[in-house]
Amino acid sequence: MYKVLVKPLLFLLSPEKAHHFTVSLLKIVLGIPIVRSIFKKMHTIEDESLHRNIFGLTFKNPVGLAAGFDKDGKYFESMAALGFGFIECGTVTPRPQIGNPQPRLFRLPKDGALINRMGFNNEGVDHLVKKLKVRKKSDVIIGGNIGKNKDTPNENAVDDYEICFEKLFPYVDYFVVNVSSPNTPNLRALQDREPLTKLLTHLQNLNHSKPTPKPILLKIAPDLNNNQLDDILEIVKDSKISGVIATNTTIDRSKLTTSKNEIEKIGNGGLSGAPLKQRSTEVIRYLNEHSKGNLKIIAVGGISSEQDAIEKLKAGASLVQIYTGLIYEGPHLIRNINEAIKKEKFI
Repeated sequence: MYKVLVKPLLFLLSPEKAHHFTVSLLKIVLGIPIVRSIFKKMHTIEDESLHRNIFGLTFKNPVGLAAGFDKDGKYFESMAALGFGFIECGTVTPRPQIGNPQPRLFRLPKDGALINRMGFNNEGVDHLVKKLKVRKKSDVIIGGNIGKNKDTPNENAVDDYEICFEKLFPYVDYFVVNVSSPNTPNLRALQDREPLTKLLTHLQNLNHSKPTPKPILLKIAPDLNNNQLDDILEIVKDSKISGVIATNTTIDRSKLTTSKNEIEKIGNGGLSGAPLKQRSTEVIRYLNEHSKGNLKIIAVGGISSEQDAIEKLKAGASLVQIYTGLIYEGPHLIRNINEAIKKEKFI
């Protein structure tokens, strides 16, 4: 029904308007108890074989909603009813920021892809805390994806991440350090060995000062070369963070069928969706093999089918996240992936 009726109507709207319309409507509709109950039965699979004990957390299933969909924690209750095992809020920054000028989100239907240059638009960490304080309807695992404000220089970035970490600590189950978005100027420079080691070590020191530390993960770009991935492995080992999320969006445009003219008109931004699938899997496989299977990885990037998710798990991921695939395929994708994982006994 989604691909035949709902998607064509949504695709008549601009991508950003379609997103706001969809999530707002879901929040209203799923606020009705009987409708929420029906949705949960349709989309959720309750099966112990899908449970995953990772990072000291128990996930009801290994399919999560990637960061960026619910930046401000307004919709996680609604999205949980669609069958997700975990939901990642953010990226959130210490102070509110409007992000980049619109239009800043673009569909590439021929490629099953999106290009975005949102620019960490969010209402600030205090707003997210306010939303998470009143969790009611679901016990879904929540991750907090944290970043820095655009006008904070890189030499002061640690302060921004610390503010977000401290304020969110009581309200999220795990943290994700985002230094890999291509849409905040110079942010990716924080992936270099020295600044990244400093940042992660500082956050881990704060983490271990708490009575019960929480998992910290690092979200990395797909555009890193093997030497840089080796550095990531060393940094993760030295800082003793819990794992990585592979991968964020890419700046590469080489695998697109959309015309070069159209891509040039769109301009800069991070590419997500089907064209990212192969590179994301390559990064996961490399990290898994070179860590000898000791690194915990959440896979994201180009998952548009249950086969795509299984491929990521076979490459070495423990959990998967979707975003662009959800937009093109619809919410049945969550159940389809979980059904497929259930059949793969070895995972």
